[in-house]
Amino acid sequence: MPLDDLVLGLQRALDRLVRRLRLGPPPVPGRRRLLIVQIDGLSRAVLEEALAQGQAPFLARLLRQRGFRMAPMSVGLPTSTPAFQMAAMYGVRPDIPGFHYYDKRRKADVYFPRGGDAAHVEAAQTAGRRGIVSGGGTYGCVFTGGAASNLLTFAMIKRPTGAGLLRAVSKAVVLAWVVVKGTLASLIELGRAALRVVADPLSVSTGGWKWLAIKLGISLWLRELFTLAVAHDLYAGVPAVYVNYLDYDVAAHVWGPRHRHALRALRRVDASIRRLWRVLRRVPEHRYDLYVLSDHGQAACIPYPRLSGGKPIERVLFDDFFDPTGTGETVAPQHAAGRLAGGLLAYRAQRCPGFFQRFVNYLEHDFPWVLGGTREVREQAGIRVVSAGANAFVYFVESPEPLTLEQIEKRFPELATRISSARGIGTVLVRSASGPLCFWRGRRYGLDELHAGPFAGRPDIGRVVEGIRDLMAMPSAGDLVIYGIDAPQGNVSFIPEAGAHAGASPDELQTFLIYPAGVVVPSPITHPIELYPHFVRYQTEAA
Repeated sequence: MPLDDLVLGLQRALDRLVRRLRLGPPPVPGRRRLLIVQIDGLSRAVLEEALAQGQAPFLARLLRQRGFRMAPMSVGLPTSTPAFQMAAMYGVRPDIPGFHYYDKRRKADVYFPRGGDAAHVEAAQTAGRRGIVSGGGTYGCVFTGGAASNLLTFAMIKRPTGAGLLRAVSKAVVLAWVVVKGTLASLIELGRAALRVVADPLSVSTGGWKWLAIKLGISLWLRELFTLAVAHDLYAGVPAVYVNYLDYDVAAHVWGPRHRHALRALRRVDASIRRLWRVLRRVPEHRYDLYVLSDHGQAACIPYPRLSGGKPIERVLFDDFFDPTGTGETVAPQHAAGRLAGGLLAYRAQRCPGFFQRFVNYLEHDFPWVLGGTREVREQAGIRVVSAGANAFVYFVESPEPLTLEQIEKRFPELATRISSARGIGTVLVRSASGPLCFWRGRRYGLDELHAGPFAGRPDIGRVVEGIRDLMAMPSAGDLVIYGIDAPQGNVSFIPEAGAHAGASPDELQTFLIYPAGVVVPSPITHPIELYPHFVRYQTEAA
């Protein structure tokens, strides 16, 4: 947009002044630079449908007219952002079984939007490896990738930093324009909503207001902030940039991956990528390579309480399988004062809860002390259940090491068989002395038998088997891993959402990598860890 260009032009003039005052060197000529755009939660199947239907016109033009290509990619299990970014950014097989899980060795939950959890996982699992964004900027991600500048990442919530007052002023120009533009756009959207209410008062619904809040907070303010902040970095010649657009993923969770709201959000992300492409064309001397990828897809699903009479999966497991007599004692959730104290400690340690990402992940469930509820965790009689979406974990917390089926069945005979036969349950994974096992609809399958069981007829059965093996090799995966995907009643999520991920359905597992002509990438990509050697070359060539 012309006004955006004017503001960024003013910012570039300030940057040149900064360099002339010797507060920063000019970009190094000759080297190739890296821009990765992640469209969170977008499966390859939905992208291909969107390209055919005109919902992603700029990406279609890149592929049709600009010589870009699209490689298929399997993202491994769990199909979640933290696991994907750990593998792609650092080249390690992660011990991250879900977005929310329990670490038996530390005796603590890991919940990524909570202040400090992502930073701890990143420090513990990267083993000092070089990240693919070292010296660059990361926006909207779970981990930093080694970036020097991070905006709204889980591991480090802060504004992009710079050296000196003039550089701070330069970034303030961009931020001020985002505030002005975002305020005007918000007023327009609120005006439209008010007119709709006046025209048809009976059409007003809680879902409509929720969509308006998401559209303003995520699809307008955050997307605009990310786009202009990344454009700032591109003009400055930052060596590597990784931006994660959240719009589509948020809408798909709320309404489903193929809902019109989700596809409209994808179209807005497509427009932001087009704006970044225009910036790249204005600075050809910086020699950026643009990559567009997705970390996972989503499966359309129904919430588990619809099938259980309103009871969450944690309560059903205890009532029907672990403590049917009701004699166990339930561990009380942490009180609000304790949570507040923990938040203050995190702040004093220069960590901050991921406020914006908490908004992304269902405000009403991420702030239970406000709404009087409890997060999806229940512990009783030495058993802890954590619900994380389409997956739930059962931990026998008295043992610091994962238990096998043989050990579990000494206390609860045929437990995995009975749970896998229950209403709303798809598959149950468990370790055994002979390797991982999968229980589906009351029957037991070894990994070499999955072609005849829950994954019969899948052309990607090899990727599914590899994913299950990797997942159950993670020490932090539950002693039982329960999926609602492929339940007899359809795909099921254990939290209230219309789109879910973490499982092995094709829509969750199969995504894409769009890359420039002349670049050689693995194809097909069978795990995100294969991206690391390719992307880290941009760092080593610069060195």
